[in-house]
Amino acid sequence: MLSRVGDSTYWMGRYIERAENNARLLDVNVQMLLDLENKGGETARQFWRPILSTLEDTELFDELHGELTPAAVLDYVTFEPRNPNSIQSCISFARENARAVRDQISSEMWGQVNETYLYFRDGSAGRDFQSNSHDFYEKVTESSQLFQGVTDATMTHGEAWRFIQAGKFIERADSTSRILDLKYHILLPSGEQVGGNVDISQWMSVLRSCSGMEAYLKIRKGDVTSWGVAEFLICHREFPRSIRFCVDRLDEVLHEISGAGSGQFANEPERLSGLLRSQLDYATVDSIYRTGLHEYLDGVQGRLIEMDIAFHRTYCAY
Repeated sequence: MLSRVGDSTYWMGRYIERAENNARLLDVNVQMLLDLENKGGETARQFWRPILSTLEDTELFDELHGELTPAAVLDYVTFEPRNPNSIQSCISFARENARAVRDQISSEMWGQVNETYLYFRDGSAGRDFQSNSHDFYEKVTESSQLFQGVTDATMTHGEAWRFIQAGKFIERADSTSRILDLKYHILLPSGEQVGGNVDISQWMSVLRSCSGMEAYLKIRKGDVTSWGVAEFLICHREFPRSIRFCVDRLDEVLHEISGAGSGQFANEPERLSGLLRSQLDYATVDSIYRTGLHEYLDGVQGRLIEMDIAFHRTYCAY
């Protein structure tokens, strides 16, 4: 497969997943604020600055907007064309990558990503957002899920499909780690007790951000705790948005691309994925908290960045 095809399919998978993750994060944050009292200026800084921090967009936001308000953050992360990580930008980039590989993907895939692109382009997205932001973000999430389903159902599961999966799972693992890190380090208000009503409400919001509330409650029997949520979203083998699940699938896809046997590595991205996979296989919530949740998640994010760079150098640097 040509390196440019690999690059386009990989980033198409990443951008579609990133748009969905940003929609989840914003929607849950809006809903959480509706449940809390004292929604003054301090709340705006407390709940919206962390969104920009976890997306690493603070500097550009300050340059473009200056004053931090909920409306400004929502517009910046959702529609701002100068923000390369906004939902609208991600959809545009995904569509451009899909256009570059039209002969490699199915017509149904192209139709789905193009329909979402036109939804933003013709102003319908903006009108729906103004009418009901919750319904709007759900529609964005569903459009991403439709694309993933159409991809699995209509595209030959060869190399191009595997590159899409690699992009999807590395983006999803990174997003889950950032959502967890966001909650643990920034969102708990000063003066609030760990385990208090606000703290538990926020951990439930973390689960909702990852569509993990129902799965978690079935396993934990309704007991929402910080360590329980962290263990579930980091270590659970079967939940499809946990870091461990994503890294397992990423490692499998990388080995399928290279043809290397299980337990071996043929290149640097496989070595890095195997190393991270083994660390997650033997991780426990106690060992994670002894390391420090922030420090552990920061290490995971660093390893994922290294894997992204190594993947590009190995397969896409033409």
